[in-house]
Amino acid sequence: MRDGRLYYEIAGETHPLVLLHGGLVDSGLWDPQFPAFAQHYRMVRYDLRGYGKSTPTTQSYSHVEDLHALFTHLEIERTHLLGLSMSGTIAIDFTLSYPEAVSALLHVAGGLSGYQPTSYTEDEERIFAAEEAALDRGDLAEAVETYLRLWTVGPNRTPDQVDPAVIERVREMTAQLYGRGEELPSRKLDPPAVSRLSEISAPTLIVHDDQDVSHIAEVANVLAAGIPGARKVIIPDTAHHLNLEKPEEFNRIVLGFLQRVR
Repeated sequence: MRDGRLYYEIAGETHPLVLLHGGLVDSGLWDPQFPAFAQHYRMVRYDLRGYGKSTPTTQSYSHVEDLHALFTHLEIERTHLLGLSMSGTIAIDFTLSYPEAVSALLHVAGGLSGYQPTSYTEDEERIFAAEEAALDRGDLAEAVETYLRLWTVGPNRTPDQVDPAVIERVREMTAQLYGRGEELPSRKLDPPAVSRLSEISAPTLIVHDDQDVSHIAEVANVLAAGIPGARKVIIPDTAHHLNLEKPEEFNRIVLGFLQRVR
């Protein structure tokens, strides 16, 4: 990279599987998956630019091009690609930009470039507003707790319904990132992916939860309808960080899907 460095980790052998973390967390999100998946694949996980141990930038950049540069550096020609949350968007955009490089696409509780949610519930709007208000007054600790309330707990659950170790793990990552300040936005795919889903030919798995912000299920349904042959799976009683809440079930679903990919 011309401006900064990306931190990455590699484990395992055979076909590559690259894990992309979500927003306001880092590659530590994949701690329950990385060693388990490394028994079957050549695993790569990294911190997106400005996240975790990767350095921020003062220049225009693209998460998609960062990923392509990492592939070049690691001599990866073709890989399974898994992205959660914000990185679900990145994974789809990368697949459309470099289709020959993606042998399987896995989109987990993620977004979609160019997609506009139909609406948010009153509870979601209230929590979004509370997070914004905390940031405006510089109360980063409260902003972190509001983020956890919306995404890790979910708008329709209470904290006592979630494993406290999961909440604490996300809190650690999120608190570090909230303290870094504003980051330049990544360049967007043009035209956006929402109008190009039929171009995706890689075997695709869509995984989402049932306790998340409402637009996550909307996106999953759009993807399932728009990507030829896509398969959709719901992991019940989980919110946005479903891989931390039910790691064994998540790992089983992912590995089961990939075993059928040729």
